[in-house]
Amino acid sequence: MKKVILFILLFLSITAARGQSVRESIRLDDGWKFAFGYAGDATKDFGCGTEYFNYLTKANSIHNTGPYSPKFDDSGWKAVRLPHDWAASLPYDSSASKSHGYKTVGYKYPATSVGWYRKTLHIDKSDFGKRLSLRFDGIFRAAQVWFNGMYMGTEPSGYASQIYDITDYANYGGDNTICVRADASMEEGWFYEGAGIYRDAWLDKRAPVAVADYGTFVHANISKPYDKAVVVVETEVNNSSLDNVECTVSQTLMDADGNIVAKSGDKPLSMRAKDNAKCVQSLALNNPHLWSPTTPYIYNVKTTVKRDGRIVDEYTTPTGIREIVFDAHKGLLVNGVQTKIKGVNMHQDHAGVGSAVPEALMEYRIKRLKDLGCNAYRASHNPMSPALLDICDREGIMAIDENRLMGTNTEHIRLLENMIKRDRNHPSVILWSDGNEEWGLENNDMGRRVAASMRAYTHLLDSTRHSTVANAGGSELIKELDVVGYNYIVQNDVMNRHNQHPEWKITGTEETTGCGTRGIYEFMTPEETGAGRMASKNRRGVDGFMNVIERGWQFYDSHDWASGLFYWTGFDYRGEPDPLVYPAVGSQFGILDYCGFPKNEAWYLKSWWTNEDVLHVFPHWNLHGHEGEKISLWVYSNCDEVQLTVNGHNLGRKPMPRNGHLEWTAVYHPGKVVAKGYRHGKLVKTDIIETTGKAAALRTEADRVQIAADGRDVAVVNVSVRDAKGRVVPDACGKLTFSIVGEGRIIGVGNGDPAYHGIDHPTDIDCKQMTIPAFNGYAQVLVQSTKTAGRITLNCQSEGLASSAVKLLTQ
Repeated sequence: MKKVILFILLFLSITAARGQSVRESIRLDDGWKFAFGYAGDATKDFGCGTEYFNYLTKANSIHNTGPYSPKFDDSGWKAVRLPHDWAASLPYDSSASKSHGYKTVGYKYPATSVGWYRKTLHIDKSDFGKRLSLRFDGIFRAAQVWFNGMYMGTEPSGYASQIYDITDYANYGGDNTICVRADASMEEGWFYEGAGIYRDAWLDKRAPVAVADYGTFVHANISKPYDKAVVVVETEVNNSSLDNVECTVSQTLMDADGNIVAKSGDKPLSMRAKDNAKCVQSLALNNPHLWSPTTPYIYNVKTTVKRDGRIVDEYTTPTGIREIVFDAHKGLLVNGVQTKIKGVNMHQDHAGVGSAVPEALMEYRIKRLKDLGCNAYRASHNPMSPALLDICDREGIMAIDENRLMGTNTEHIRLLENMIKRDRNHPSVILWSDGNEEWGLENNDMGRRVAASMRAYTHLLDSTRHSTVANAGGSELIKELDVVGYNYIVQNDVMNRHNQHPEWKITGTEETTGCGTRGIYEFMTPEETGAGRMASKNRRGVDGFMNVIERGWQFYDSHDWASGLFYWTGFDYRGEPDPLVYPAVGSQFGILDYCGFPKNEAWYLKSWWTNEDVLHVFPHWNLHGHEGEKISLWVYSNCDEVQLTVNGHNLGRKPMPRNGHLEWTAVYHPGKVVAKGYRHGKLVKTDIIETTGKAAALRTEADRVQIAADGRDVAVVNVSVRDAKGRVVPDACGKLTFSIVGEGRIIGVGNGDPAYHGIDHPTDIDCKQMTIPAFNGYAQVLVQSTKTAGRITLNCQSEGLASSAVKLLTQ
């Protein structure tokens, strides 16, 4: 009787799966356990692989006792939540790799370079008959994955998404064990990369006959004058069942409000068991809403798969209709409009969380860049996360999605395909980058052959976009590129190369910002700056060029044939502290610091990248110990003229050169500096810097007052140190204590100091209190919601100062 009942349940489950779409993606970010393993010694690595019948010898051997075994006892392991970066909690050591910011991870530290994760996952009986898979958006690195003791596979790269079919291995109606081993002993880049499951993980459910993983490719052909479009949908359908199958595929195009604006007919497909089939369909659209940086309009394509006339799968692909053209004479054309790239390069880490950046914090970072007029983002130097590309789509940020390593063997092309097939539906992606600064290839014929082959593979995977390689200065590899990417005009004679090859399409993939440490200036003594910090190169000059950030923008803005540039970098990042060494633990060339607090150069870009009235005078006027010294005062502005007054003395009015800056020299005495900006002879903007009083109070400001009670949303709370008159004290560095009351937790703190060696990432999964010193007047705390609706109060205190609090509502 029990067998009959089970058969009926299974039949009903399969019938239901064949009668309606069962597609579902469930986050697996909660409920993980973590423990350190050991690199290079299997006996210390939970005996991984030491069994007589190990996981490669026999499938699901009953003799296995390691963490991949469902019988393994992980009660002593630590509870963690994804995304998770275990390197963020590690201490610093001057002997560690500077690439990873001197964190104690890497081959020198075998006890902290391997991490194990385990999770128990309940799968309902009703899921029998569906196709189930595990999806990891990114694990750093050399990840091995097991499910219920079965070895799923490995992914050497820390940046590739991984998908594993678990349908045949699942325990339906019971508990299942996911196990992941990550080994970060070897670096994949030369910058901080973190360690562990630093991006989201998912359980995907779908019918046995359904759109394959990354199985749609949506692109459009647009007719001039951009009033008609034909949306082309290439679909790959997977039959994971044991039967030969016939099905139909249809497409529905919906606008941003969910209205149906175009539909296709049904396309029949036939598939053998365990096979795939492809089809191409077109949708005509009149007067399309075009995606652009200023109007990031998103359509949705719903792909419907029917079997025996019944819907078995519905798969939605967000897309944007736009025309991207790189032209040798006009630069970048977006929907026929000449558009200058105002871009930045970015790594993937942030103060307090390392590389495990929650989606809400990614969005915060993008919006901080947009405030400066930024319209483009180059992922340096690896594929972006899917969540970040979704944000770029919504915010109108054009993206260069970058392949990690050049090469044309199976391994390299597999990773290139992984990136392109996953990301090619994002309208924000305007250019594929096949590689970056491959010095061993740039100046020889081998490099030309590799570049040409990779370009061909890229076109095979996506015929609608160009590809590039960021060139450090070589002369051969660049001859085989769709778009030539130049890293720094001082390393590439861009003007001369354009004159020699006017047919080349070019973009500035990197240009230096010249930035240094926020609040540190060239006239300060080593005692004032502190070791590991540096003054901006802009005020000191580089290669005979004062204010080097101007050099790049002036060049690319003045030539129509140049599509624009990407500054190195948008935010500071951990690791690669060149030209400094320990105790500096991070790069300082960000326009914004590690927390997103602006450096002076941020106002330079905002002056020339936006239409807002901008006026900014610096340095600050708390220059204790420099009384009587001559100080160079600078102004960044887009006003026609600027007048400067120092302590009541009028130093004159000067015209602002386009894409430039202004300078005056004054003798420092405490007091007030007033800058007045004029346009067409009328005063439009005033900026004042004053010598402040001593630190007296704290002020907390959150980027939002309400956060979702989903356990993922994040509020970014910035804290400033103020004097009795409410002015920011720009040299205040006192200790701050943050504490949480209510339905929230602290996931990280920061202050933007590139030489800070204290704790900024909590070890407690539900941390309620952390401390960190302010740095030059500012600090930051990241507050995450729980899954309970209610209120959060974040209190900020410092000895001798008036405290401050911010209240948040979770729902």
